Amino acid sequence: MLGFILRRLFQGLFVVFGVTATVFVVTRIFGDPVALMLPLSATEAQRAAFAAQIGLDQPIWVQFTRFVRDIATLDFGNSLWQRRPAIEVVFERLPATLLLIAASLGTAVVLAIPLGAVAALRPGGVVDRVTMSVGLLGLAMPQFWLGLMAIMLFAVILKWVPTSGYGSWKHLILPAATMALTPLARFTMMVRAAMIDEMNKPYVKTARAKGLGLMRILRVHTLRNILVPFLSISGWELISTLSGYTVVVETVFGWPGLGMTAVQAIKRGDLFLLQAIVFVIAFLIVLIGILLDVVSKAVDPRIELN
Repeated sequence: MLGFILRRLFQGLFVVFGVTATVFVVTRIFGDPVALMLPLSATEAQRAAFAAQIGLDQPIWVQFTRFVRDIATLDFGNSLWQRRPAIEVVFERLPATLLLIAASLGTAVVLAIPLGAVAALRPGGVVDRVTMSVGLLGLAMPQFWLGLMAIMLFAVILKWVPTSGYGSWKHLILPAATMALTPLARFTMMVRAAMIDEMNKPYVKTARAKGLGLMRILRVHTLRNILVPFLSISGWELISTLSGYTVVVETVFGWPGLGMTAVQAIKRGDLFLLQAIVFVIAFLIVLIGILLDVVSKAVDPRIELN
C-alpha cells in the first residue's frame, strides 16, 4: 500500500507540474503578460521597466528555468494585486473553499442515500417519479441562475439570509445549497440505479426468503455493495466541484475562496497568483485521487491497486 501511494504521488507531481507549466506557456507565449498587468495608458518606458522588474524581459527559456526552480520551493513570486507572496494568498483563501465544498457535498451525500434508497424500493412509483424529476431538473439547472434566483427569493424578498459574504453560518446556507444541487441529483440517481440492481440479485431474494427484514437487508448488504461505485462518483464530483463549480458559485455569492480569487486574478492580470492557484488545485486533485483509491481498497479488498 505504501509503495502504491508513493508511486502515485510521484506520478501526480508530474501531472501538477505539467498543468502549472501549461499555464506558464499559455500566459507568456500566447499573450502579453505586461500588457495584461499594466493599464492601457502605460507608456513603452513604463512597460519596459515593469517587465525588467518582474523578470519578463528575459528570454522565455530563462523565465521557464527560473519558474521550474521557484516552483520546487513553492515560490510563485508576489501577487501583483495583493502585493504579497502569491502562495500566501492561496493558503489564506483555501479554507473558505474547502468549507464550502465540505458543506455542499456533505449535504448532498446525507440526502442522496436515503432518497435514492426509498425511490428504489418502488420503481415507477410516486416517490420514484418525483425523485427522478427533481434529479433531472437539478442536472439541467445552471448553478449561476439558481444562485441568482436563491438570492432574489431568500435574501432579497424573504430576508432570511445575507445576499453574499463570508463569516457566519448564515452566509454558508445559500452557496452550499446551490452547489449541492447538482451532486445531490447525480448521487440520488446513482444510488437509485445501483439499489434497484442489487435488489434484483439472488442474495437479496435468498435473504428475504429466510425472513430478514427489508431495512436490515438494505443496511447490512445492499448499501455496502454500492459503496465502491458511490465513492467513485463522489470523487469525480469532488474534483469537478474543486476545479469548476466553485468558480461559479463563489463569484455569484461573493464567497472569498479560490474560485473567486482566480476570477479576480484573471481580471487584474495577476499571472503569478493564477499560477499558484492552479498549482494548489492540481495538487489537491492528485491527493483526492490517491485517497479515493486507498479508501476503495479498504472497503473492498478485492480491488487491485496498480
